Amino acid sequence: MSSIPKERQRFDFIDQFRGFIGVLMIVGHSSYYLNSIWKNLDPFDPLFPSWAQFALRYAGYLCAPGFLMTAGAMVWWSYHRRVAKGVPDWTARWHLVQRGIFLIIAQMTWVNSSWGGFSSFNPGHLGIIACIGISVIFLTMIIDKSWQLRLIVGLAILVIHPFLLKISYNPEIVWQKVLMQTFVDAGKFNKYPVLPWFALASLGSVMATGWLSIWKTDRQRILWGLGIAATSFLVAIAIRMGRGFGNTYPFSDFGSYSFFLDQKYPPTLFMNLWFFASVVLGVSLFIAIGKTAPKLLAVFSIPGKVPLFFYGMHLAIFGIFVKRFDLFYREGGVLASLIGVVAMLIVLLPLCKWFYGVKRRSNNYFIKMI
Repeated sequence: MSSIPKERQRFDFIDQFRGFIGVLMIVGHSSYYLNSIWKNLDPFDPLFPSWAQFALRYAGYLCAPGFLMTAGAMVWWSYHRRVAKGVPDWTARWHLVQRGIFLIIAQMTWVNSSWGGFSSFNPGHLGIIACIGISVIFLTMIIDKSWQLRLIVGLAILVIHPFLLKISYNPEIVWQKVLMQTFVDAGKFNKYPVLPWFALASLGSVMATGWLSIWKTDRQRILWGLGIAATSFLVAIAIRMGRGFGNTYPFSDFGSYSFFLDQKYPPTLFMNLWFFASVVLGVSLFIAIGKTAPKLLAVFSIPGKVPLFFYGMHLAIFGIFVKRFDLFYREGGVLASLIGVVAMLIVLLPLCKWFYGVKRRSNNYFIKMI
C-alpha cells in the first residue's frame, strides 16, 4: 500500500458524488411522498406505466450502492490516515466502530420515526442507515488487509448471496425473521440486508485504495475507473442476458426498462454489479468534470460534506409537512415530485452549509458524529 499523508485532506470528488446521490435520493423520496403512483406501487415488485415514472423511481437506485461504496472508501481513508498519524491500531478501529454504532442508533430513533413525521416511535426496524452502520463495523475487521483480500471478500459475498437466499425461514418466528432479514433477505423488518451491501462497502474500500492512494493523478483515476466500470457493466449484462443465476425478475427485451429493473430488495447479483459499475463510472465522470469545470459540481459538495444531516433533515421535513400534516400527500405525479425536489433543496442547501460550519468549529462528540 502506498503511503497515506498525515495532514487533513478532503477529496472533492468524493464529497461531490456523495452530494449528487443525495440529491437523487431526494428525487426518489419526493416521489414517495407526493406521487400518487405509490398508492398502488409495490416497491418489492414495481410496475411503471411510463418511462417518466420509471426514471423518477430508478434515479434513486444509485443511492444505496453509492452511499455504501463511499462509506467504505471513507472508512479505508479514515483508518489509514489515523494510523499514519501515529494513532494505535485499535484506537483507529474503535473510532469507526463508534461511528457504526451511532448510525444504528440514529436509524432506530430519528430515521424510523421521521418517516411518519414523528407521529410514533418505531425502534424495531432496520434500514439503510443501520445497514451502513453495521457494514462500517464489519469493515473495521478487514480494513488493514490488502486491497486484493478485500476485493475477494466483496466478490465472494456477492456470488454466495444468491445461494443464501434459498434458505427457508418462517417470518412469523421472530428470531428467524430478525436473523435472515438483518443479513440475507429483505422484508418488513429490514429491506437492506447487510451482506450484499457490506460487499459493496468492501469494494468501495478497494476503489479507495486506487482513488486516494495508488493512482496519483486524475488521469490515472479516470482511466482505471472507466476500465473497471466497463468490465463490471459487461459482466452484469452477461449475467442478465443469461436469465438465470444472479437474476430474479424476467425482462422483455434488451434495453427495455424491465431489463434494467431487477430486484432491489434484496439486490440481485446483476443489480449489485450494475450499480457498482455505475458508481465507479459516476466518480470517474465527477473527477473528469472537476478537472475542466470545477465550479459546475461545487453545489453538490454542500450536502456531500454532511450526508447524515442531509438525510435526517429531508426525511423529517417530508414526514412532518407532507405525511403528518397531509399536505399533497400522494396527490400529484412526476411534476409534483420534481417541484418537491426543488423546494426541498431550497430549504436544505443553506441548512447543510450552516451545519457544516458548526461541525467544523465544534468539538462536541454528538455533533461530530452527525
